[in-house]
Amino acid sequence: MGLPKIPLAVLLWGSLLCPCIAAPQARQTFKLAAINETGSKRYTPDQIIAASGLQIGQTVSEDDFKQAVERLGETGAFGDIAYRYKYSDEGATLEFDLTDSQHLVPARFENFVWFSDQQLASRFHTRVPLFVDNELPLSGSLPDLVSDTLQAMLIEHHVEGRADYLRAADLDGPVTAIVYSVTGPHILVRNVEFAGAVPDELPALQEAANKLQGVEYNRSAARLDAEKDFLPVFLRRGYLKAAFSGPQAKVVEETPDQTMVDVTIPVVPGHQYNFASANWSGNTVFPAEKLQPLLRLQPGKPANAIELAADVKAAQDLYGTRGYMAATIKPIPKFDEEHLTVAYQIQVTEGDVYKMGELEIRGVDKRASDRLDLAWKMREGDVYDSSYCKRFLDESARSILNLDQWNTTVHETVDDKGKTVDVTLHFDPRPLK
Repeated sequence: MGLPKIPLAVLLWGSLLCPCIAAPQARQTFKLAAINETGSKRYTPDQIIAASGLQIGQTVSEDDFKQAVERLGETGAFGDIAYRYKYSDEGATLEFDLTDSQHLVPARFENFVWFSDQQLASRFHTRVPLFVDNELPLSGSLPDLVSDTLQAMLIEHHVEGRADYLRAADLDGPVTAIVYSVTGPHILVRNVEFAGAVPDELPALQEAANKLQGVEYNRSAARLDAEKDFLPVFLRRGYLKAAFSGPQAKVVEETPDQTMVDVTIPVVPGHQYNFASANWSGNTVFPAEKLQPLLRLQPGKPANAIELAADVKAAQDLYGTRGYMAATIKPIPKFDEEHLTVAYQIQVTEGDVYKMGELEIRGVDKRASDRLDLAWKMREGDVYDSSYCKRFLDESARSILNLDQWNTTVHETVDDKGKTVDVTLHFDPRPLK
């Protein structure tokens, strides 16, 4: 007996027909002896059976098979679903033919601090069997089933909060994650600890973590803090492969109004590397002898990656003084694991020369604007010098305006097609004290 594959949309929006040949009479019941599945590479047979709502040994009819297919289709976990069955005196054998959905995104759990990751995974395994590898389909009922499970756990734990979720996306971009959080209770950070950190780094880490004390806990925000504020502590000291794991929160105090948590951020520092050497390639405008002094790294000393990034930026700024506004400089590390050293091949892509475009002066009267325009010596069509704006403000503009009374901003508009740079100088009067 069989059924051709049916598009999922039919399962969700239309009635499911099963023109089986020589099937038992409608509504005839029989014992379900076995369930098999083909096609799915993502889910195990046990997970599919659990999600279908059927159980081996139960008494079923063909209507039960249709309802099971509808339940699987409604989850959003599958693209196409079909079924077929055969029966004998021992009972019916049902087989699902499935195509896994390709539209999956990660699920994130931001502030369910009353439960460990293991507790969440255990409950999802029981209640939402098709939620695997922490990924969910963009459509269907699975995201709601996860939310319902979280809500049930909150109720069991007597937490007066609501489990919500949203689909996160970059601006005008596709959905990148489904983010779950509990709204209601205030969850505040008491302390931050760093599991696995090098003892010498702890004072600097704790100092960087002070700003988190007393703020609302959010796992993604804590992860961003780890990359933005804590990772540089290691990079400055040559721990170039340091990596953080997901923050873990533990409830340490609860009142009717708020929950206090201690946050542990696991870190694997890795080895500390000393700087060995740096070689430049791709540079023709400036010789290596001109660029090398910009690097402050000292052979035999810890390779300070933060310092190196600033020095590379200084080299890019130097190229900007010659009009190379699109120049890129990329240090490629080569690690010597035996001696725990790192050598850098610094690749320069110089690009094209950009010219001065239009100058616009805003915020001052016409008389002052005309004087500033006359004092501006880099004319349209000249090779652009990215350092000129600062010199102009420090020297020429200061002789025309009392810059202590003005807030000044410089905006460079780079036209990659025309290879020009338009400059806008904006003067805002400072409020009187």
